[in-house]
Amino acid sequence: MDLFKEEEKEKGKDLPLAVRMRPRTLDEFIGQGHILGKGKLLRRAIEADRISSLILYGPPGCGKTSLAWCIANITRANYSAINATTSNVEELRKVIAQAKHKKSAAGEKTILFIDEIHRFNKAQQDVLMPDVEEGNPVLIGATVHNPFFSLSSPLLSRSLVIELKGLQENEISAILLSALKDKERGFGGTKVKMDKKALAFLSKTSEGDARRALNALEVGVLTTPKNKEGFIDFDLEAASESIQKKPVLYDKDEDAHYDTASAFIKSMRGSDPDAALYWMAKMLYAGEDPRFIARRICIAASEDVGNADPLAVVLANAALQISEFVGMPEARIVLAQAAIYVACAPKSNASYLAIDKAMADMGKDKVQEVPDHLKDTHYAGAETLGRGKGYKYAHDYEGHYVKQKYTRKTVRYYEPADIGHEAKIKQRLEKLRGA
Repeated sequence: MDLFKEEEKEKGKDLPLAVRMRPRTLDEFIGQGHILGKGKLLRRAIEADRISSLILYGPPGCGKTSLAWCIANITRANYSAINATTSNVEELRKVIAQAKHKKSAAGEKTILFIDEIHRFNKAQQDVLMPDVEEGNPVLIGATVHNPFFSLSSPLLSRSLVIELKGLQENEISAILLSALKDKERGFGGTKVKMDKKALAFLSKTSEGDARRALNALEVGVLTTPKNKEGFIDFDLEAASESIQKKPVLYDKDEDAHYDTASAFIKSMRGSDPDAALYWMAKMLYAGEDPRFIARRICIAASEDVGNADPLAVVLANAALQISEFVGMPEARIVLAQAAIYVACAPKSNASYLAIDKAMADMGKDKVQEVPDHLKDTHYAGAETLGRGKGYKYAHDYEGHYVKQKYTRKTVRYYEPADIGHEAKIKQRLEKLRGA
């Protein structure tokens, strides 16, 4: 652990903020509560210094490297780090030999951190296996790719695979505020006025990547001139310049969110695919959950298209499922296809009006009893009670239709429009109703 202290003293001021702010204890570590929360298995193993080889799998900036650093710090182990993109078998053998020597000479444990471990080929992975199995060194591999696809089965069987999640906006905010307050490693000794909107913007646009957020904060603080009072005003403009993304007025719980969603829905309803795409692009650019957009498309497909084109709701549902499966940025493609289809489809709100009329009757009129001839007959004694007596089975009649009462009091809710597929439905219903 002296190595850490010396490196911090010598290079601390020159290291990027994201490196300087790496957590030293689990209490400093923000996020990943599903694996590091109080009482969780991994936390207990780290605190008891009983850590085994790990494969940390998750998106960029979620804390894989920081967690490895934190584990080495807590367990007081020697720490060696290599990157699989630049390393080779010779370097691996050298690091492993050094770990063995330290173990035999001083009883010191070594943690070997391999970043982007998925880039190692099978031969390089095979070099690791005998020593990883003996626990010297303790391997901590980090990858953004699914290790079950990119790593060999023997190496996986000798390691515990841990999936890390992208950080939430409130967790990114907490990390940024911590960097602003920390006098030793962060900007605690610098007079920075962080605007709330700028903080929220960085937290959202970093998309769960703490490294990206901290890099943007560092660039913004170091390049923004001080005002007359000697303060750095870190406002929305500074935040957008530092992360190189234009701010869009789109608050998830305020007017901009609901107004944009409303414009998107009304554009599809109004058969304007270009306007629908514009508002959808705004929502996606601002970081809206693709599932929210997909749900709006599903609703429009049923409410505004309905049976004028029954395929619309099928396509919308497919887009919802695919967008959940593939995620962004590819989800934008299927969402665009579905939105365009719904916007260009013939429109009918007959189904929407019909169910609203039926629901209104439930609230104001006495609920009708099911007619005896429609009641269930699948139990002993049903015939004695007269259940099903007189029921006419439609398929026994010409055209698979027979005139029959299905409510005690006649109701009329569905009035199909004379457009698209619903025009055919209207013709058939008019024929049947007039029979």
